[in-house]
Amino acid sequence: MELDIKNYDLGVQVLTPKINISKSKPGIVRAWHRHLRDQVDFFTVIKGTIKICVYDNNPVSKTFGTLVEIISNEKKLQIIKVPGHFWHGTKTIGSEESYTVYFINNLYDYDNPDEERILSNDLSIIDPRTKRPYDWDTVIE
Repeated sequence: MELDIKNYDLGVQVLTPKINISKSKPGIVRAWHRHLRDQVDFFTVIKGTIKICVYDNNPVSKTFGTLVEIISNEKKLQIIKVPGHFWHGTKTIGSEESYTVYFINNLYDYDNPDEERILSNDLSIIDPRTKRPYDWDTVIE
């Protein structure tokens, strides 16, 4: 497969020391995780469709309890910026594999990782619409 990554002026300046690509089969959930030292992730889906979710669980934050869901695919190229201190994750939806290019502003430190992880069905991630733990299978209305 040949990847044709073009320079789109999307109004976002990305200064990144690392670019990665992630391939996921339909139904695969990669969540939840967050970064503890100022990392910012930038996601661009180049094939397939993914649901990107971001959740703020900081009780002193103005956006505490907010959950954002974005459906992204190659038909509408966009860059999704995720401040790393929020819990975030993805799920490949639809019937085809997804390919996501993601840019990060900090290199991974294998000796001192800044990443914290919880299970994709962790009870602390509350969907504000239902007041229940978040369900990755819920369809966005």
